[in-house]
Amino acid sequence: MKKIYVNVMPEETRMAITDDGQLIGLELERANSAHLVGNIYKGQVQNVLKGMQAAFVDIGQSKNAFLYVGNGKVATEMRSDAPRENITLGQDVIVQITKDEVGSKGPRGTMHLTIPGRHVVLMPNSAYIGISHRIDDVDERQRLHDIVAEVCPAGMGIIIRTAAAGQPAESITSDIRYLVRVWEEIMAKSKRAGHSALLYRDADLVIRIVRDYFTDDVDRMIIDDEKTYKRVRDLVKTVSPQAEDRIEHYSGTNIFKDNGLSEAIGNLNSRIVELKSGGFLVIDKTEAMTVIDVNTGSFVGDLNLADTVYKLNIEAADEIMRQLRLRDIGGMILVDFIDMEQEEQNQELLERLRQWAAADRSKTNVVDITALGLVEITRRKSRKNLDSLLYCQCPACQGAGAVMSPESIAIKVCRDIRRVEANHHAPEGYVLQLHTQAANEIKTMDIFQNLKKEFGVVVEVKSSREIMPGCYNLTQK
Repeated sequence: MKKIYVNVMPEETRMAITDDGQLIGLELERANSAHLVGNIYKGQVQNVLKGMQAAFVDIGQSKNAFLYVGNGKVATEMRSDAPRENITLGQDVIVQITKDEVGSKGPRGTMHLTIPGRHVVLMPNSAYIGISHRIDDVDERQRLHDIVAEVCPAGMGIIIRTAAAGQPAESITSDIRYLVRVWEEIMAKSKRAGHSALLYRDADLVIRIVRDYFTDDVDRMIIDDEKTYKRVRDLVKTVSPQAEDRIEHYSGTNIFKDNGLSEAIGNLNSRIVELKSGGFLVIDKTEAMTVIDVNTGSFVGDLNLADTVYKLNIEAADEIMRQLRLRDIGGMILVDFIDMEQEEQNQELLERLRQWAAADRSKTNVVDITALGLVEITRRKSRKNLDSLLYCQCPACQGAGAVMSPESIAIKVCRDIRRVEANHHAPEGYVLQLHTQAANEIKTMDIFQNLKKEFGVVVEVKSSREIMPGCYNLTQK
């Protein structure tokens, strides 16, 4: 049974999806840091990088958008048959954000615009009709294609979404007409706007939940805010009246905690992911990629070694693909499964991963097993992931994930004191302040005895909770 839980506060909206009680999807949006993905801007070209076939466009945000322009030519007007010319400095262009800014990198934009609706996606400057690969019934694909072909505006394109399957022609055509009106409003606003302006803002999380997640296989959508509940009911009445009775208002005090979601969400920051069998995963992120290691842990199985390893790898594959979605991990992912000698089992593992990848909303590709025995996966990333929203860099370790050990601190202090004593003797000795845990360990060491013999100085160790782990403060008495 699949359910959607929605927690709404003035500062933040959270959505969690569960399947038979297991968390399989999570998304959040904050009022003061909304996503840019999907927004359409009128911008002005600030810099053209011919060697990279790209440009930087001022869209009125803190950072310019990176725009890849291929052969260096862009359409003079936003239609498929418009003449094309070289992009130039100071030129006004209409771009859509495809990836949020990450770290020092600004957002990424495209001129291949898309405006999503409930059943279809309008492509104002691409003249073709596409159908979701998840709709596999040949007759249904043909029916949907015929419906869209009749009303698709000249020079524009339509992508038929999975949610359109089984829908009446009236609902689909109504969706298309609405999106065309939205595009006409965007173009009208563009003519009135200055060089850098927001022309279209993608729907907020509440609307996106209805548009993208509230599909026929969802049994209940439970919302803890009455105003949002009424808003969603009114929206569903318009787009899918038959689904209205699946929306429920939650009157409890804590929708996530009461339904066992808070603990599951809290575990998403852990490097270690426990498997039911007793094995575990270790997930490590670097600037270039994410690396996942599969370990047997306490799992010993009850069959022969080959079958035990195969069973654990299959369980790990299921959990890995779930974690990629939950943590919204993108880019290159390398997985070190436990080695299997039978090629047939390796192929079954890859097929299992590809089945999960096909069900992922973000484009995910399971490449193959490398020569080193690692499984290579790529996953498209557009929005900021949970880590960047929920956490910031640790001031103690500066993102390294480790701080100096007490012994290393003590040796570094010895080095500092020797450098000071070479120029100026401190007859009263020194005071060393450290975090409580490090101070307690250093007090048991005799590492400063050599300093007392060499220079006749005593180092007094004091604990302080105001000093961060891995740091210290050394002063003369």
